[in-house]
Amino acid sequence: MTEQLLHLTEEPLWEAARTAGTYKMSTRGRTLGEEGFIHCSLPHQLPAVARAVYGSDTDNLVVLVIDTGRVPAPVRYEAMEPGGEEFPHIYGPLPTDAVVEVRPWAGQATRAADGQGGTP
Repeated sequence: MTEQLLHLTEEPLWEAARTAGTYKMSTRGRTLGEEGFIHCSLPHQLPAVARAVYGSDTDNLVVLVIDTGRVPAPVRYEAMEPGGEEFPHIYGPLPTDAVVEVRPWAGQATRAADGQGGTP
């Protein structure tokens, strides 16, 4: 079984990518072309990433579950600073058929579960 990565995005952006056949957003408000890669997370990293990137603005967010075995671009694990936690980055467009599941973002429940407040 290949590894699964997660990417949090706005549902309209994902729907547009499905029509185009590839997803080319890096993170909120930044494209792959601007950033050079697509930011991804491992499951344990996603709640903190969601808080940092989206804060309380969690309406219309979805989690893309990505099968790395279907991603032709390089996937690299990199830290923001030396010795820091490494996050997965996809260095190229994401084919929509590499996304094996799309989940609604359950941000409120996740924040409550990890002790960050909110209501389930």
